[in-house]
Amino acid sequence: MSLTPDPDSSKLTSCLRRLADGDLSARDTIIEVCADRLRVLASRMLSRFPNVRRWDDTDDVFQNAAMRLHRALGQVPIDSPRSIMALAATQIHRELIDLARRHAGPRSFAANHATNLGRPGDQSTPDTPQAIAAAPAPVDPLERWTQFHEAIAALPAELREVFHLVWYLDADQKTIAGLLDCSERTVKSRWRDAREAVRIALDGHPPE
Repeated sequence: MSLTPDPDSSKLTSCLRRLADGDLSARDTIIEVCADRLRVLASRMLSRFPNVRRWDDTDDVFQNAAMRLHRALGQVPIDSPRSIMALAATQIHRELIDLARRHAGPRSFAANHATNLGRPGDQSTPDTPQAIAAAPAPVDPLERWTQFHEAIAALPAELREVFHLVWYLDADQKTIAGLLDCSERTVKSRWRDAREAVRIALDGHPPE
């Protein structure tokens, strides 16, 4: 997602007019024009999903998110190039969350690909009923990361937009204020409220 003036803005604006007139083929042109930025956005957002990054690469995320965006462009009213990229970020986020859920599931390859399982008779991993009962319930890091990103997705729109820009794109508050046409104070307040909402959703235990 570019945080600078969009050189393709006129092309995208023309495509949006075509979409509004019922020309669904304009979706193909939008995907083509935005492809490079979508790939960069997918790469940046994937870097924040360690439980997905181990199993899927940028091309996987980009291709599936592009198909999601193509469908969404025919269903969601869009009024500006900026709205296209906001919708794209949402589709990439949904794709990553779905992949995170898949990898965190009990039947997933990731969940059954442990590399540090104790061997039978290994005294360092006691398996008596007493030891099992006394052991604390393990915190699944895959599930915790999934919950973290789901908490972000559940934020109110204006908080979610700021969280996306700060967390996934490493944008500074001054840049975000210019992009959203608001004050830096407002950005700072939204970022604080977003972080607090995510913290509460995770019971104060962020993923590691």
